[in-house]
This record gives sequence, C-alpha cells and structure tokens, in this order.
Amino acid sequence: MLKGKTVILGVCGGIAAYKAAALCSKLVQAGAKVRVIMTESAAKLVQPLTFQALSKYHVIVDAFEENDPSVITHVDVADSADLVIIAPATANMIGKMANGIADDMLSTTMLVTQAPILIAPAMNVHMYAHPAVQANMRTLEQRGAYYVEPGVGLLACGYVGKGRLAEPEEIVAAAQQLLASLADRPLAGKKVLVTAGGTVERIDPVRYLTNDSSGKMGFAVAEAARELGAEVTVIAARTSAPKPAGVELVKVESALELREEVLSRYAFADVAVMAAAVADYRPLRQEEQKIKKTGDTLTLELVKNPDILQELGERKNGQLLIGFAAETENVEANARGKLKRKHCDLLVANDVSAEGAGFGTDTNIITIYGSDGSSLPLPLVSKREAALRLMRLAAEKLGPAAKGQAE
Repeated sequence: MLKGKTVILGVCGGIAAYKAAALCSKLVQAGAKVRVIMTESAAKLVQPLTFQALSKYHVIVDAFEENDPSVITHVDVADSADLVIIAPATANMIGKMANGIADDMLSTTMLVTQAPILIAPAMNVHMYAHPAVQANMRTLEQRGAYYVEPGVGLLACGYVGKGRLAEPEEIVAAAQQLLASLADRPLAGKKVLVTAGGTVERIDPVRYLTNDSSGKMGFAVAEAARELGAEVTVIAARTSAPKPAGVELVKVESALELREEVLSRYAFADVAVMAAAVADYRPLRQEEQKIKKTGDTLTLELVKNPDILQELGERKNGQLLIGFAAETENVEANARGKLKRKHCDLLVANDVSAEGAGFGTDTNIITIYGSDGSSLPLPLVSKREAALRLMRLAAEKLGPAAKGQAE
C-alpha cells in the first residue's frame, strides 16, 4: 500500500526522534516517497542530513525556506501527500494541531494538508496522561486523525510507563493498514442517515423521561460509514459519547423532533440506520412551570409516540433500512418479528442485560438479522468493529444498483 505513495514524515523534538530515522528508512524500503519536515527542536537532536541521506530528498526545517519561487513550499508539500505521519509527536505539536496554531513549517503544513494523518505520540508518562494532552488528542481524533499508541516501558526521563514511541515496524504496519482501509470505500458516493442517543420527553422545565442510551453505537455506525466513503448525517438526541468527526451532526431532543428531522432527509438517503433509543411514550402535557410536590403520589398521563421506524419502512423507495432492537428476552423471536413488522432490510438485535452488551459500554454482542432470513451473529467485539461489520454488510446489500450509484 505504500509503494508509489508520497508520505510526509513530521519529526518533532522529542528524544525518540532518533527512531524516526529508522522509520524513514523503512518507509523508503516499502516504496514510499518520503518528504521529511523537522521542527527546529528535532534538528537539534538529529541532523537533517541524516534524513536527507535516507529519503534522497531535501529536508525542510525553516518555515521561510522557499527554494522554488514557482510554489509555496508548505502548500506544495501538503498537496503532494497521500499520508502524513507525525513521529515522534510531542505534546507541543499535538497541542498546536488541535488548536490550529501554525508557527513553524510542520504545524503550518498540517493546516493545509487534506491527507490522512497518522500520529505516533512519544513523551513522559505523566505528560501523556495529562488532561490537556488527552483532550487535544480527542479533538484531533474527532477531526479524523489516527493514532499509533505509544508503548509501555522505561522512558528516557527514567520513568516506567506509557509514552515510548511505537517501534518503526509498528508505525509502518499501521500506515499500510490505514491506506488499505481508506482504499476500500464501498460506500463512496452514498448518503447514510444515522440516528443516535436516547430521546428526552419533557415533563416540566426540569424533569423528563429518557433512557440509558449513550449514543456510542450510533456514533460508531456513523464513523464506520464515513470511513467506508459515505456522506453521513447523524441526528442525535441525548448522548454522552464524543461526537463523530467528519459528519453532519443535527441535535434534537424529543421523539417528535427526531421524527421531523429524519423525515426531512429520508428521501435523499441511500441507507438509513435507526440506532437511536426512541421513547415509546411521552407526557400528554408538558407543564410550563415546575410541578410542585403536593402529595404522596403523582400520576402522569402518557401518550404513544409515533413509530418512526415503521413509518420509514412504509415510505421506503429504494433505501436500505436498518433497525435496532434492544431486548432482554426472546431476542431472536422479538427481533425477527420487529424486522418483518417494520419492513426493515436489516435489524441489529442484542440482549442489553448481557455483560458487555448494554447501554454505555464500548463493546457489544449483536446478531444482524436480514429480511431474507439470514443472520450474522457477532461475539463480544468493540462497537467500532460491530459498526464496521454492519456497514460492510449494508454495502453488500446495496449492490451495484444502489440509489447513489445510479445517480
């Protein structure tokens, strides 16, 4: 996957910069054209001449170095890249990238490039665990950056812990895997609509009915669809998970608001994934003022919310419709019944009482049922992996005659 690709290797001023020389060599051996950009701090640890000898290209350090008057160097290099690898990535550079600071050649180039970015952090264990660093890393991940996790061991500072730069072989393997995954985009050109989170049904200004949904599964589906090339819109109710990067996010609160937003977009979707936990009932009246405590009991009158999934099933016009069923008993019977009643093409069911499969977890245990009678059970896997399997199956179901493809 690296053969013939142009890779920007950003080398920052950490002691692990010496490993970047081996990484540069291995990237070249894999067939990549490596353009090295070093920070001034990195150039004090390892001479740019080392990387020039390994890459056979001039190494860029100075932000004002413009050897070719026909181009702007940082724009030209950024536009040429198929992949960017930052290794070692210091806390300083991660902070600059997260906050849009461009005060040297590397950080400036990072604001220009449209290539995927693979970050290999390396720093002191306490620095790596610092809330500011972790927040910056999450910000970059939400924007679509990828990471090679640092290793655990003896650090240059004398501490033992997580913070060692991943080995060059690991970084090369991660780069190859990333490029392979980005090349495999079966949903390119498709529009995917996803719902996520739990709806909120207001009783009064300070009280409401809701459920335990965190939105993690819906957001994982959105990220998986985006990774497979789709244009993704997420309609999210109450969530506690970080929002996915690279997608359109529409925030709603109640089931009625969710229905309105979904119906306004459904006709333009190729795939609709209804992963939100929608309340079955809502209070008949929403009080304008806080209800005061006046007795030993309080009776709320509830009315049924519209069945959004069934409504979508009845309105289908070439869309692939995917529903979800959170069950606690008779999972298969209930799932197959819902699949048929709602006119779904696929239905994802799980027993939310099972360990590792409930609301708010990072893992899931699901079975994907098809309208053709098929079933695909997945054991305990991450929600990310479950979402990828689901969206790959959706891509297979769409086939060459998919709506987006025909257009």
